[in-house]
Amino acid sequence: MNPKKTVIFGLLGTVLDGAGKREDRWQKWRPTVSLFQHEELLVHRFEFLHDEIRDGLAGRVAADIATVSPETKICQHKVQFRDPWDFEEVYGTLHDFMHAYRFDPDREDYLIHITTGTHVAQICMFLLAESRAFPGKLIQTAPPHRSRRPNTGSYTIIDLDLSKYDRLTSRFRQKMRDDVSYLKSGIETRNAEFNRLIERIERVALHSTAPLLLTGPTGAGKSLLARRIYELKHQRRQVAGPFVEVNCATLRGDAAMSALFGHVKGAFTGAVSDRPGLLRAADGGMLFLDEVGELGTDEQTMLLRAVEEKKFLPLGSDREVASSFQLVCGTNRNLQADVAQGRFREDLLARINLWTFRLPGLRDRTEDIPPNLQYELDQFARSTGAHVTFNKEAASRFLAFAASSEAAWTANFRDLNGAVVRMATLAPGGRITVGEVEEEIARLKAAWRREAMTGSDEDVLRRMLSDEQFDELDRFDLVQLAEVIRTCRHSRSLSDAGRALFAASRRRKSSANDADRLRKYLARFGIDWHDLFRE
Repeated sequence: MNPKKTVIFGLLGTVLDGAGKREDRWQKWRPTVSLFQHEELLVHRFEFLHDEIRDGLAGRVAADIATVSPETKICQHKVQFRDPWDFEEVYGTLHDFMHAYRFDPDREDYLIHITTGTHVAQICMFLLAESRAFPGKLIQTAPPHRSRRPNTGSYTIIDLDLSKYDRLTSRFRQKMRDDVSYLKSGIETRNAEFNRLIERIERVALHSTAPLLLTGPTGAGKSLLARRIYELKHQRRQVAGPFVEVNCATLRGDAAMSALFGHVKGAFTGAVSDRPGLLRAADGGMLFLDEVGELGTDEQTMLLRAVEEKKFLPLGSDREVASSFQLVCGTNRNLQADVAQGRFREDLLARINLWTFRLPGLRDRTEDIPPNLQYELDQFARSTGAHVTFNKEAASRFLAFAASSEAAWTANFRDLNGAVVRMATLAPGGRITVGEVEEEIARLKAAWRREAMTGSDEDVLRRMLSDEQFDELDRFDLVQLAEVIRTCRHSRSLSDAGRALFAASRRRKSSANDADRLRKYLARFGIDWHDLFRE
C-alpha cells in the first residue's frame, strides 16, 4: 500500500515572504519557502493562496519553492480579502474555499500553514482546523537561531486532537475540577446528580454569555452560586464590571421601575435628582435578579427590551441609555405555570431560560450534609475567630437526624446555617455536645411545625408533594388541597377533620363516612393521613 501524500495549504506572507531583494533573498528566512527546505518533510503538493495584487511576489515565491523542492506540485489560488483584518470576511472566504475543495483524506494528509497572513487569518485557519472544516493538522514555522543556517529554520506540526496530549488534557481536566470546586465553594459534595449539575453549569458559564435561570426551593444556594459564577468569569477576565444583586420580591410600583431602570430628576414626587438604576450599575458585569417571578408586568416588559437590545428608558426620560451585562435569574416559582396564569410574560421566559438549572433542596442531597456541616463550622470560625467542633456522640446524633424523615429543611441550607450558628455559639468550651444538639433538634422541629400550619399555600404543598406533583396542580386544586391539609393538621383525627371539612354536605346525607371521604381525597394526591404530621 502506497503511503499517503502530504499536501500543505498556505497563505502568502506579504512581509516575511517578501524579505530580501534579488539574490540576497536566499540569505533571509522566508516562512513559506522554508517549508520546503527540510529533507524529512516531503511535500507532494502545495495549495498556495494569494491575492491578485501580490501576483509578482507569489510568482517569485513559487519559483523559489520549485528550485528547492522540484518534486512539489504548486497550485496557486487567488483569494481576495477586501479587508484582511475583518474577521467575518476572512473566515467566510477561507471557509468557502475549504468547503469547495475536494479533500481525499484516504489518500492524502493535509497541513495548513499558520505562520503567514494577518493574525486574523491565522486565527481563522486555526478555527477551520479545530472545527474539522479543514480535515488536517496545523504546521507552524519558526526562524533559525543565529548560529544555524539563516534560511531554513524549524517547523512544528500541531494536532488539535488533544486526546493525544496526556499532559495537556490532564491540565485541562484539573482546571475544570478546580473551577467546579470553586462553584461549590470548595465543598466536597458527594451527590452524583448535583456534581454533574455543577459541571454543566461550569461549562455553560465559561462558554456562554446567554442568560442563566437558576431554579429551586428557597435556601438551595441560588444567590451564592450566582456570585460564584460571576467571580469565576471575573477571574477569567470574561467580565470586568460589578456583580449587582437584586431581590425582586422587594420591588413594587414606581420604586421598582426606579430601582431597576433609574429615573431622571422630576420623574415623580420625591425624585429630586437623577438615579442611574441597577441595570446601568451592572454595565460590563453581571446582574442577578433573584425571585424574578415577583416582577410586575411593566418591569418584565422593560427588562425584556433591556436584555434583547441592551437599551432601555429610565423613568421619566425620553432618551435611551445603554447597558450590556450578563443576566442571571433566580426563582423558586414555577414560571411556566405563571405564564399559563398570565403572571409572567411568555416571551421573557423564552429569553431567560435558554440555560435552566434546578438546584435540589437539602432533603434531596442528604449525603452532602456532612461536608456542608463542616463548611458551616469553618464559616463560623472565619466570622467569629472561634474554632468549634462536635464531639463524637453529638455529631452522630445530629447527622442521623439531619438525614432522617423528621428533618424538613424547609429553608434548606439557611436552616443548616442557622442550626450550626446557634449550636456553635452555645457550645461550652468550643465543643458541641449532645445537649446542644437535642435542644437544636427540638427547636427546628417546632419551627417547621409552625411553618406547616401557617405557611402559604405553596409552602404547605411543596413540603408534601414532589416538584412534578406540584407543577401538575391546577390553581383550584392548589388552594383547596392546602386548606384541607391545614384543617387536618389542626384536627385530632381523620374523622374529626372530615366532620370539619364536610360540615354542610354531611347534613344532607342519612349516613356519612367523612373519614373515608377525606382519605380518598388525599389519596388522589398520594397523601396518607400520617404523612401530614411528619415533622
